[in-house]
Amino acid sequence: MIARLSFKDIEGVWKPCTSVKGLADIISTVEFNHTGELLATGDKGGRVVIFQREPESKNEPYNQGEYNVYSTFQSHEPEFDYLKSLEIEEKINKIKWLPQQNAAHSLLSTNDKTIKLWKITERDKRPEGYNLKDEEGKLKDLSTVTSLQVPVLKPMDLMVEVTPRRIFANGHTYHVNSISVNSDCETYMSADDLRINLWHLAITDRSFSILYYIVDIKPANMEDLTEVITASEFHPHHCNLFVYSSSKGSLRLCDMRASALCDKHSKLYEEPEDPSNRSFFSEIISSVSDVKFSHSGRYMLTRDYLTVKVWDLNMETKPVETYQVHDYLRSKLCSLYENDCIFDKFECAWNGSDSVIMTGAYNNFFRMFDRNTKRDVTLEASRESSKPRAILKPRRVCVGGKRRKDDISVDSLDFTKKILHTAWHPTENIIAIAATNNLYIFQDKVNSEMH
Repeated sequence: MIARLSFKDIEGVWKPCTSVKGLADIISTVEFNHTGELLATGDKGGRVVIFQREPESKNEPYNQGEYNVYSTFQSHEPEFDYLKSLEIEEKINKIKWLPQQNAAHSLLSTNDKTIKLWKITERDKRPEGYNLKDEEGKLKDLSTVTSLQVPVLKPMDLMVEVTPRRIFANGHTYHVNSISVNSDCETYMSADDLRINLWHLAITDRSFSILYYIVDIKPANMEDLTEVITASEFHPHHCNLFVYSSSKGSLRLCDMRASALCDKHSKLYEEPEDPSNRSFFSEIISSVSDVKFSHSGRYMLTRDYLTVKVWDLNMETKPVETYQVHDYLRSKLCSLYENDCIFDKFECAWNGSDSVIMTGAYNNFFRMFDRNTKRDVTLEASRESSKPRAILKPRRVCVGGKRRKDDISVDSLDFTKKILHTAWHPTENIIAIAATNNLYIFQDKVNSEMH
């Protein structure tokens, strides 16, 4: 496990996400399924690319962590809202896998307005020997049918079919920022800036897709608006609990058993601000960009602009752990505000045992924090430094004073290269890193050699 190893013992495998280059190819979300055998990415062009893990081979143990393209499909197309005269981007904001119920896989994908449920199936056999159809599928002349035969299934090349099962539209006035599947496997919620909707996956009548909205913070007068919803997630084990974060840095835990409309939260998690650190940028950098429950359900992980924090569900007054992601940027906030980087929304992730957390940074750096040993490391995802099977070297950002050989100056950081989207395999030490239009997959080298 990475938590018990040197962080440098991570092996990197670079994979291009698609063959198309340009702005539409920039990856906008990354998500493993519940077994970790499939990995889905969405991009700004509205495409979803699914990678499948290679089966283990005794002759090639290194291949057990490699992922290859399994299927690619167009999830969303650009649209135009004629009532509001607004273009609706095709960019995929979030992807969520549904727990597998049968041989098929299912996932939800969303752009700013519309959520779609997709079914992914495999076909490796085709029926042959019909009585009333010829080989091309055309109906035969019944007068030529003189005998009956039993149709048989013949092997064929594997074909992956992706079909839309449901379209959940017209549920959001503002841009959807998160979706989360409930542990009851029947419902899911979607959140925009001011409202959270609860949907039922199985209801076929489109007009009754939304069960009800469970949070609505829109004020009667929009001039009174002081905060917006930034992310939300269901509890992994209790189907009645969910949390949502706000642009003011607070978390609200809600219980759907208490009320159908959860405007009144059950618990409010908020850290008092240090008056000595108060500045013009305080509210911007305190906005929570991502929230994730731990696999155990005991903790919550949040990411704001400069830190990641771990919250105990039983303690509302302050986080139990705070980790600085790139504190060296505190002196650069003015220039980051001018180039809009201060509004970047970084995601965060737990490892399978909740002992290590990961999040992205600038210059294609990503950070890992070991909760047990309190050690941290900065690693880089780039084609130059991430040759296949090469061990990643820790990177260090130098703020001032004496520089080491491989240190990089804070003034040399490339803010156009940013890692916003990361995902961790649910049980193994395999991570997926999205760096603009490249997808990097890293694995624990020691564990891969043990297979």
